[in-house]
Amino acid sequence: MAPRPYKPATQKTLKTAIGCTGTGLHTGARVSMTLAPASPGTGIVFRRTDLSAEAGTIAASWRNVVDTRLCTALGNDQGARVGTIEHLMAALYGCEIDNAIIELDAPEVPVMDGSAAPFVFLIECAGTVDQAAVRRGIEIRRTIEVVDEDCRLVIEPARGFGLNFEIDFADTAIARQACELEFAPGSFKADLSRARTFGFAQDIDRLQAAGLARGGSLDNAVVISGNRILNDDGLRYDDEFVRHKMLDCVGDLYLAGAPLLGQVTALRSGHRHNHKLLTALFADPAAYRYVDLPDGFLMPRPAAASAGLGLGAAD
Repeated sequence: MAPRPYKPATQKTLKTAIGCTGTGLHTGARVSMTLAPASPGTGIVFRRTDLSAEAGTIAASWRNVVDTRLCTALGNDQGARVGTIEHLMAALYGCEIDNAIIELDAPEVPVMDGSAAPFVFLIECAGTVDQAAVRRGIEIRRTIEVVDEDCRLVIEPARGFGLNFEIDFADTAIARQACELEFAPGSFKADLSRARTFGFAQDIDRLQAAGLARGGSLDNAVVISGNRILNDDGLRYDDEFVRHKMLDCVGDLYLAGAPLLGQVTALRSGHRHNHKLLTALFADPAAYRYVDLPDGFLMPRPAAASAGLGLGAAD
């Protein structure tokens, strides 16, 4: 079969601004949030509208991560922060949004139903528009590994972007779950977007005393007690727990500033490991390169294209 003619992918933004309101998972605060279009090359930028423009602007970058306890939080030199950004970032990745301004009037993204699906819905309602700039990706050229006691997270060269995850909990309602997914157009929405965050009933008092999970409820999280799921509607996927860990990872890794092209393998990993992986990746200039992405780059490619991924090097 003849190779497809090369056509560069273009950057995308929202066609129009769109808003929502909700509750912060950890702060319990009411939040109004607007997703707005942005110019080519802007990236994803958070703006706290309850602060001045200078003090409240935070770029969605791994360099700005200030906390990874039960969520990923970003901060800036002025002390502003925005927490629980991972579900929204995952939706932006899944909808291929490169440039957007996220305005919110509180220090946390609203949790909505605990998944990325409401944010995907908002983006689809707003629509997307191609921009006059080539979309870039980050090609993994050398294996990067993070090991932390019994947790392991690896990214290695691959033809596209894929995830292979395993979790293992003592609670019998979760136990061991494994899932492997190779990304293609539409796969994020179908296979990951509806997976909700989860927690354990016995931990609620301790977390709330520590200032966490104050907005959590059965409406925005799967709650486990021993061998029981307390939510009346049960699970959305048979393996919803591991799929939510994958969703979190997609959102955290989009803080690289561009789509990653590599295979991610994870065992018992979380937000802290996702951040450590990006830190280790960018500390090794030989481990990656920026490339111009071809149109439809998420489609699986034949093995013959693996050496150069069929991409145009951008530097």
